[in-house]
Amino acid sequence: MANKRKKYSAQFKLERALEAIKSDNITEISRKYDIGANMICIWKKQLLDQGSSVFSNSPDKEKNQLKSQINKLEQMVGKKEVELSVLKNFSDFYESPNTT
Repeated sequence: MANKRKKYSAQFKLERALEAIKSDNITEISRKYDIGANMICIWKKQLLDQGSSVFSNSPDKEKNQLKSQINKLEQMVGKKEVELSVLKNFSDFYESPNTT
């Protein structure tokens, strides 16, 4: 069964939380954007507790994710280089004239 959870951007969450604070009519916002009222309440509480930074990715977290991805890609390139070298050696072996 596929995951039916929607992912919302940090900006979207911030805007809905601010809208909930301003209008204080969470049911209306919930219907307008087809979002559960509980989710809007959670976003509102997070915004009030921690400010707008709660919805944004920290630069360090994003930087670590990118470094991890770079490391994986470098490993893949290394493996491909080894495979290519083995294949070249194998083809050179069979292309050379056999002297027996």
